[in-house]
Amino acid sequence: MSASPVISQKDRILGGLWGSLVGDALGVPVEFIDRATVQLNPVNSMREFGTHNQPHGTWSDDGAMILCTTDSLQNHEFSLADMGDRFVRWMNDGLWTANGDVFDVGATTSAALRRIVKGIPADQAGGQSEDNNGNGSLMRILPVVLRFSTDPTALFAERIEKVSTITHGHARSRMACVFYGLVVRQLLLGWQPQAALDSARVEFSGRYERSAEFSHFRHILEDNLFSLPEREIFSTGYVLHTLHASLWCLLTTQDFNDCVLKAVNLGGDTDTTGCVAGGLAGVAYGMKTIPADWIHQLARKGDVDCLFHEFADVCEKNGVEK
Repeated sequence: MSASPVISQKDRILGGLWGSLVGDALGVPVEFIDRATVQLNPVNSMREFGTHNQPHGTWSDDGAMILCTTDSLQNHEFSLADMGDRFVRWMNDGLWTANGDVFDVGATTSAALRRIVKGIPADQAGGQSEDNNGNGSLMRILPVVLRFSTDPTALFAERIEKVSTITHGHARSRMACVFYGLVVRQLLLGWQPQAALDSARVEFSGRYERSAEFSHFRHILEDNLFSLPEREIFSTGYVLHTLHASLWCLLTTQDFNDCVLKAVNLGGDTDTTGCVAGGLAGVAYGMKTIPADWIHQLARKGDVDCLFHEFADVCEKNGVEK
């Protein structure tokens, strides 16, 4: 194992949370634009307007659902019903939106939340067909990973899968969230990205190798990401594309800025690729490596800062106690 420079646990937790929001906000203005077009005028700072005509520093559904999840964990520790309720309040009432505007809701997420409104329990609401494998649970799973990172692996994975199921109940989506969590858990311990990925591959294989879905993870488990060319990286809304692309961005860069900008400039589902990669890089390199100017430009900085610091304190305390 090769360890990163000493970075406090709290700095890594805050780095992951803020890094996710920053990556999301960097990607919002160019979402759905193809790679070639984005790279003609690559993103290198916070932009305004663009695809969704939003002011700079605006996060999308990704950031809002991360904030709802964080808020839920802070108030109820672990309640799928409460998380589901907060997601519904985001979609219907703008809870934890950047500016009160809900402008981007995935079809699978929307359908699941409408089921909750109709009385379906949150743990049964997520779509379970193969068509329901967008990245809508992967993009919001980080707070669960951070909060329960010191749990035994079986419980850790079980919690992650349950939270995915609120909107995305298919095994492939649930497993993708767990793989992401296993990588983040090692990054929290100070492992270098490649070592964290190698460890996650071993743990994941041991847990899921008998699953019918295991073969779909071949590229995640076998690719030499460090040497993989960009043309073999896909940045669509498919959950395994997002996971693969985000890991590639982490493995082929050496700091937060390069990782998150590389993710956004892949084009396509830029906000989510930026969000997921930003979470990885934020944990790997810590809060202090995220440009202060990017954080300063985010909407509702005071509200978010308060929530994140309180949550990080609980996560840090939980890790020490265990």
